[in-house]
Amino acid sequence: MKRSAAEIIREYGPFAGVEAVHGVTYDGSHVWFASGDKLNAIDPDSGKVARSLDVAAHAGTAFDGRHLFQIAEDRIQKIDATSGKVLASIPAPGGGGDSGLAWAEGSLWVGQYRERKIHQVDPDTGKVLRTIESKRFVTGVTWVDGELWHGTWEGEDSDIRRIDPDTGKVLEQLDLPAGTMVSGLESDGGDRFFCGGGANGNVRAVRRPRRGA
Repeated sequence: MKRSAAEIIREYGPFAGVEAVHGVTYDGSHVWFASGDKLNAIDPDSGKVARSLDVAAHAGTAFDGRHLFQIAEDRIQKIDATSGKVLASIPAPGGGGDSGLAWAEGSLWVGQYRERKIHQVDPDTGKVLRTIESKRFVTGVTWVDGELWHGTWEGEDSDIRRIDPDTGKVLEQLDLPAGTMVSGLESDGGDRFFCGGGANGNVRAVRRPRRGA
């Protein structure tokens, strides 16, 4: 396994009225983060909140190119990114113990925190298509360039790790400084991961290692 220290590129926040950051996603121009009763969009250049939607936002967040998906207690809600209207809802596989959320290859990928699992879920029915076992508590989840990465958070330790999507074996690990938590994770499709900072109420950009680097 390849292991290195995470390189934090930038910190966003803290943000007024935000006590904690849960899920994080990226729509190609804005970083969205879940803060309990709102979904907030940050301009990654200015670091300012561009807009907010009043929706239940308790854990992971994802974007499929048109809609936002948001874990709200034991459900995953499909949300119109313009109006904030909830369009549909499916059961979350962890029944309320769910954490990270990502969109890839027509499926939702849902982290189940304490069960140390990642589920591939049908976005229309909520049916679990397959389950990947992890070795640590799972917070955020993201796919990028065919690689599956997830955030971890146990005690005062967090890291971002790349795992084999078939076996769950850890292939690469980026260690964050002690006390720096990962509560949501999304790639920008390039060299950045966006990570929620948990109860710190902030969002961080962490450099993604280049393939073969």
